[in-house]
Parts: sequence; structure tokens; C-alpha cells
Amino acid sequence: MFRFLARVLGFLLMAGGFVALVYDGARSIANNGLRVTPLSDVIATLSKDKSGTLQGSLEGAAPWLWHLLGLPLTLAPASLIGLGLGAVLLWLGQPGREPIGFLTKP
Repeated sequence: MFRFLARVLGFLLMAGGFVALVYDGARSIANNGLRVTPLSDVIATLSKDKSGTLQGSLEGAAPWLWHLLGLPLTLAPASLIGLGLGAVLLWLGQPGREPIGFLTKP
């Protein structure tokens, strides 16, 4: 069940990352310069009211955690985060390999 869930989420994140990559590419061509969409813009678009609460709660609990992990991740391109996380989930959800050297038929 975990493998199935990991593969489905991996495929969805890979598809979303590819869509973000195509969107950034089209926007870059139209503007005659490199334009990337940071993850913070995607989070703000998907959840308009709750995007600031994540930063506030992380800074309230551990300010070093926000500056070490939260800020660099939100400034990273959304396409790379989606493609990378999707690839990791697909790798985790792949079926196990058959052992070599064992007879499978009696």
C-alpha cells in the first residue's frame, strides 16, 4: 500500500513539476529572459490565507529551522522541487527486485 501511494504521489509531483517547467519556459520566452516560479508563489496561490501561518509557526517554534530549511526551500524553483521530490517518491515506490541465484520454480 505504501509503494502504491508513493508511486501515485511521485507521478503527480512529476507531472506538476513538468507543468511548472513548461510554464516557466513559456514565460521566459515571452519575456526574453529567464523567469522561474519560486515555491513560495505556488504555496501562496494554492492557499491564500495560510501561507504566512507556516512561516510564523516555524519561526515561533525554532527560528533556526526556518532560516536553515524553510527559506531556501521556498525560494527554490517549484519545477525543480516537484521533479526532484517526485523522482525520490518513484524510486521509493518501485517494486522489489527478485534475488539472483534462487530457483523460483520447483
